[in-house]
Amino acid sequence: MSVRTAVVGLGWAGRELWLPRLRAHADFDVVAAVDTEPAARAAFDAALGVPAHPTADALTAEDVDLAVVAVPNHLHAEVAGALLGRGVPVFLEKPVCLTAAEADVLEAAERDGGATLLAGSAAPHRGDVAALAGLVPDLGHVRHADLSWIRARGVPRAGGWFTRRDEAGGGVLFDLGWHLFDTLASLLGPVPFTQVVGVTSSDFVNAAAWGAAWRRDRPEAAGAPGDVEDTARGFLVRADGISVSLRAGWASHEALDVTRVQLVGSEGTAELRCTFGFSPNRHPASVLTLTREGTTTAVPVPDEPIGDEYRRQLDGLAAALKEPGSRGRAVGEARTTVRVIEDFYASARSAAPARNVVPAHRWTGENQ
Repeated sequence: MSVRTAVVGLGWAGRELWLPRLRAHADFDVVAAVDTEPAARAAFDAALGVPAHPTADALTAEDVDLAVVAVPNHLHAEVAGALLGRGVPVFLEKPVCLTAAEADVLEAAERDGGATLLAGSAAPHRGDVAALAGLVPDLGHVRHADLSWIRARGVPRAGGWFTRRDEAGGGVLFDLGWHLFDTLASLLGPVPFTQVVGVTSSDFVNAAAWGAAWRRDRPEAAGAPGDVEDTARGFLVRADGISVSLRAGWASHEALDVTRVQLVGSEGTAELRCTFGFSPNRHPASVLTLTREGTTTAVPVPDEPIGDEYRRQLDGLAAALKEPGSRGRAVGEARTTVRVIEDFYASARSAAPARNVVPAHRWTGENQ
């Protein structure tokens, strides 16, 4: 029997990512939608012929089996918490929450309403990440992980909620960084971090030339300039002793968007180079290698359509709804991630502001 599903939020994620994949998946039947904008509701109703509501209060456990919540970050805990409290199971994409206090809200709502919160990010469901996971047993004791996702040009539209701290929680660390943390947890297990040193910068966030023109965002009224970071760099240590280097960037001076996940172990090093997400500025193909004793070997990875990880994320969702062990897991893992992000920002705030130093003259080799 299909899972009766409502899509809450018809912005880019709800409209472009989840709605078409839910409609195409045999496990789900889209029976309702929610959006505050009348035009979005009218377009949805005209296309599918099912009701679209202005608020999620219209959804009840008698009418829907699952609500896929795709609203702006600052509404995640509020909207998901209200649904869970009424007994409606929720799937919530990253970031699950913006603070540890919001994790507490979701935990209480899940408990009180008796409904399950499912959550995650798509990156761990990629075929090339699964191939990398298959190499972990060959690495011996994993000692270090190097994670990066650097876009050439990919800052969300200026003036939108994505670049406002009060609505997004933060910048690239909550966006691309959450994917990297989830990927690490999927590869090595969800372990808390005991040491966090990080810095952030915002050289590109308000420059139109560095925007993500490939995103088909719904038009928004011009807002205040972005006040979040577009780049984050950090060094962290997990409770199991594994060190982690992390870099996430919405924009850079690179030609292509490149994601790199390297795991260094006592018996070998595995490295995946690819491009997460939907940007057209892509690494031409996923490349996975295993290096041992000076010899690097290419490891085959599946050739899959861009975005197929979102479909694959849905494959296990219906079964997870029925598993008693699913309840509480998403909140626990989100609490670990949001705490490390909070510690990262605290470290960045404590660092002295970087200054651009202009040399008195350019070295030419003369008079030296």
